[in-house]
Amino acid sequence: MTTERREPVPDLDERTMLEGWLEYHRQTLAWKCEGLTDAQLRTAAVAPSTLSLMGLVRHMAEVERSWYRRVLADEDADPIYYTDEDPDGDFRVTETDTFQEAEATWQAEIEAARRNAAGVPLDAPTRGRHRRTGERHTLRWIHTHMIEEYARHNGHADLIRERLDGATGE
Repeated sequence: MTTERREPVPDLDERTMLEGWLEYHRQTLAWKCEGLTDAQLRTAAVAPSTLSLMGLVRHMAEVERSWYRRVLADEDADPIYYTDEDPDGDFRVTETDTFQEAEATWQAEIEAARRNAAGVPLDAPTRGRHRRTGERHTLRWIHTHMIEEYARHNGHADLIRERLDGATGE
């Protein structure tokens, strides 16, 4: 695996620190997927779970889209992989799904997230509201939540990757 990850240095301002940790965790998920075939990336962790590395990448594309487009910027951005009828559609990958598509979609959502967050004060209320709770948040809250979301799913990715080919690493 060759994806470079760097932890933020300890003496950064809050925004740079939050964005540094978020980037670190984004890079970690990419690292966990590196060098695998589409078939491996679609492989579920352990039955009966449908959790796979490709499903995690698709899920994180949806999460990036939800928080940074819908909530932060109040954009009208429909779901990519899930529907009201299939709320876990992001995790349900088929033989026709490719990592090239999933990764490109995820990276596009990361770029949109960076663009939408640029220049927004950490304490400013979001323009949009959370779709289930109706709450407004702050960019600080969103960044912190995204770090938590990635960290949790990177733990899943660790276990899936180890099961697939024995590769481990922090």
